[in-house]
Amino acid sequence: MEEILLNIESKEIRYAHLRNGLLHDLIVERKKERQLTGNIYRGRVTNILRNIQSAFIDIGEGENGFIHISDIVSNMKKLEELYGMDFDMEQETSENQNQAGNVDIDQLMKPDQPVLVQVVKEAIGTKGARLTANISIAGRYLVLLPNSTHRGVSRKIEDKAARDRLKKLIRSFEMPQDMGLICRTASSQATKEQLIDEASELLDNWKTIMESFHNSNDSKLLFEESGLIKKAILTAIDKRFDRVLIDDYKVYQTCKKLCTRYSGEHPLRIEYYRDKTPMLERFNVEKEIEKSLRRKIWLGSGGYLFFDKTEAMHTVDVNSGRSTGSDVDVEESLVRINLEAAEEIARQLRIRNVGGLIICDFIDMRLRKNQRRVLDRLKECMKDDSAKCTILGMSEFGLVEMTRQRQRGSLLQTVFTSCPYCSGSGNIKNNESISIEIERGLKKVVRCHEQYGLKLVVHPEVDHYLNVIDKGYLKSLADELNAHLEFTTDENLHLNEYHFYSTINNVKIEV
Repeated sequence: MEEILLNIESKEIRYAHLRNGLLHDLIVERKKERQLTGNIYRGRVTNILRNIQSAFIDIGEGENGFIHISDIVSNMKKLEELYGMDFDMEQETSENQNQAGNVDIDQLMKPDQPVLVQVVKEAIGTKGARLTANISIAGRYLVLLPNSTHRGVSRKIEDKAARDRLKKLIRSFEMPQDMGLICRTASSQATKEQLIDEASELLDNWKTIMESFHNSNDSKLLFEESGLIKKAILTAIDKRFDRVLIDDYKVYQTCKKLCTRYSGEHPLRIEYYRDKTPMLERFNVEKEIEKSLRRKIWLGSGGYLFFDKTEAMHTVDVNSGRSTGSDVDVEESLVRINLEAAEEIARQLRIRNVGGLIICDFIDMRLRKNQRRVLDRLKECMKDDSAKCTILGMSEFGLVEMTRQRQRGSLLQTVFTSCPYCSGSGNIKNNESISIEIERGLKKVVRCHEQYGLKLVVHPEVDHYLNVIDKGYLKSLADELNAHLEFTTDENLHLNEYHFYSTINNVKIEV
């Protein structure tokens, strides 16, 4: 059974795709971090970086967007990334792809110049949104390319008869010859009338965008991509899901209206959730989300996965853990753990929305055929991913390198922020280190600041450690320096924080 749960809150929408009751995919969209991918803007060039042939563009969304010359001249690669598919194009693209090397960005853009741009990659962290000047307007069945003459069909449509039918149709459409069209995967089931209606609708959208661009003076949003609610309904219809369950009555009514338009295609059930128990808790999704926020994930076989992130990449380490495989065939036991890990890795990458370079460290296997089994399982499980993925072969060390398209901020970035105490490292100094620092500080305060009446304020836990280990030594050290040292605590201090005060005027002494 395939179903989508839509949990609606005032500041957040959560989309949970369940397959046979198990969380298969998750999208968390915050109101203050709405999706920009696909949006079209009237922008203004703010700064040109000639050394890297790029420019910053103000699109009116706070952080400036970023555009490279390749996003101005050639658009095939960005189209593939944006729609997560390969295109079977009817014309050669090599000339367009080579133009970027022959043109300087100064010839195309000037400071304060108004430009029409589209977001192809979300702003993440301190990086602004990635932009392109090659606009594409996506419908359910078709993608309109106003700046390109390419007309083609998605390679994901494998039926030759359907491909030939679609190719003939889009060639026969009455539309400007300098514009292109691409048939998306869902178009294989569409009628001629549906395709013509959508092509006309996309052309009308383009005319509205251009009118708004010429009538505006400031940076502004000209066209907004479909929201998560509409995408959920279309996904459920296109992929023949069984139902969509919604816990907000107003959104439920909106979805019913959206679904009416496509009622003849698939009998999708749109249901309003009425139980008192929160919907995502009732379907065990909350526990799955909490599990996906942890570093360690246990597998049914007794093995476990460790997810870590560095500045350059994400890493996944597979361990045998407490698995109880047969001693007769240790290799096969390790293979079974690796096969289960491959499935869970693919699921966790979707739920966590991990993007960029990923290194998976599987348990070492002696036989090459077993390595191929695990790699094939990983590739098979990643086919369900809406993000574009590239997986390389397994190395002799059992490492698999892969990349996953960045679509938005990861689940960890959405839910968490860096700890203000450890700056996100997850580590603080131990009590012994603090005790050593206090000893150094005491010597400095007496010798350099010539303060002899001192009060030391520490966290109660550090004070307890000093009572057992070092307090007597610190007092004797102060006596040797002809100083007097008192101890007190403050539970509001951080564990690594301590302060010296003068007992004469109660003024804090900077160490």
